[in-house]
Amino acid sequence: MENKLQVYNTISKKKEIFEPLKPPFVGMYVCGPTVYGDGHLGHARPAITFDLVYRYIQHLGYKVRYVRNITDVGHLENDADEGEDKIAKKARLEQLEPMEVAQYYIDRYHINMDQLNVKRPSIEPMASGHIIEQIEMIKKILAKGFAYEINGSVYFDVKKYNDKFAYGKLSGRVLEDLLSNTRVLEGQDEKHNSYDFALWKKAQPEHIMRWPSPWSDGFPGWHAECSAMSAKYLGEHFDIHGGGMDLLFPHHESEIAQSQVANNCEPCKYWMHNNMITINGQKMGKSLGNFITLNDFFTGNHPSLEKAYSPMCIRFFILQAHYRSTLDFSNEALLAAEKGLKRLMQGIETLQKLKPSATSSCDISKLSDNCYEAMDDDFNSPIVIANLFEGLKIINSINDGKESISEKDLESLKNLYNTFVFEILGLTNETDNNQFDVMDGLMQMVLSFRQQAKINKDYSASDKIRDELLKLGIVVKDGKEGSVWTLE
Repeated sequence: MENKLQVYNTISKKKEIFEPLKPPFVGMYVCGPTVYGDGHLGHARPAITFDLVYRYIQHLGYKVRYVRNITDVGHLENDADEGEDKIAKKARLEQLEPMEVAQYYIDRYHINMDQLNVKRPSIEPMASGHIIEQIEMIKKILAKGFAYEINGSVYFDVKKYNDKFAYGKLSGRVLEDLLSNTRVLEGQDEKHNSYDFALWKKAQPEHIMRWPSPWSDGFPGWHAECSAMSAKYLGEHFDIHGGGMDLLFPHHESEIAQSQVANNCEPCKYWMHNNMITINGQKMGKSLGNFITLNDFFTGNHPSLEKAYSPMCIRFFILQAHYRSTLDFSNEALLAAEKGLKRLMQGIETLQKLKPSATSSCDISKLSDNCYEAMDDDFNSPIVIANLFEGLKIINSINDGKESISEKDLESLKNLYNTFVFEILGLTNETDNNQFDVMDGLMQMVLSFRQQAKINKDYSASDKIRDELLKLGIVVKDGKEGSVWTLE
């Protein structure tokens, strides 16, 4: 199949033509959530970003196996291998089993993803279900001399790895800089170097989550799960590995090192990273305490929110920015997204009512080409949306009788909006059809009263009805075939 899709590869720092390793099959692994709290806006961005990637690659005709993991063990409070397991801490505070905590938040995460119309991945493995695979990978790394065991814990020897391979090639970090900038934390004196990372940690007596291993009763390091699970389900070298920019270092850098040693190859061909959502320029996250949960957005129950925002408003807000650019949260930005989404959906409703003519006076093929060119340019959703709004001008011109469209072109235009708005961008029309029908019925009655006033030459009454409706955000347009209404 002809392929024009270009993907920005984080490791090469440039856009590259997307050429799967084994077409038409594509393997994609994306780092999922650590499930110790409700999903927030920062979780929504990677989910929606890689849902867009998943949808478009499928649209191009590829058969995609999409793996998105669940981290339910091993992610400690401090990414430098110290502190309490995040889920175990939550379990201790709430007097629950850790897996009760994990399952509770997994269920809530799935509900939020469904609300955002994020497709479920092909496989959603959990770290706790793949302890054996992680142990086997650690054995390989030890056998090749790139790890060391001390006091029941196993650490990856970053300096030894760097002597043969380049540690930091993904993030651009230099080992000497890591040495000078890494804080030595309490309990880290058993490491050869402060920047070495844990492959396996011996569990302290109070640590709830533990498994037997050749070295100790303990648990795997945070980075181990993704290397082991991606290799199990996608092979040792697959097409796309995705995640948030915050995972680039140390998580993804460590994954590269583990996979290179254990499997004699880097894990993937294309590294993709979405940028952060910020609040006042600061990354949004649980650890910073500045996050707003998705449920808060949907209910409006947060002091930073002026009102509730629907799941599709949130999805549209995220898609309005390119996935590699930062996206700053504000009520103003969300209100603008809400208004833009409403305009788009109203335009689609108008499109469904258009009547074809014998010929077309507008170029539909150019609009289609522009949308595909944008998606092929590293999934440029904001340019797609801009083109769809340009298309609304054509739709409104046809509706107002200023342009004409043939039956064939009308069908193409409907297919275009269905494909890009609903199939690729993954938006849904949240308008309740029953409520719309009732409102439309009432409006038709109001417009009939206004039409009667015009027939009676009572133009002041006719204008008053129009002006009062406008105050409510309802725009009335008069045409040859009568009056139509739209929400502003």
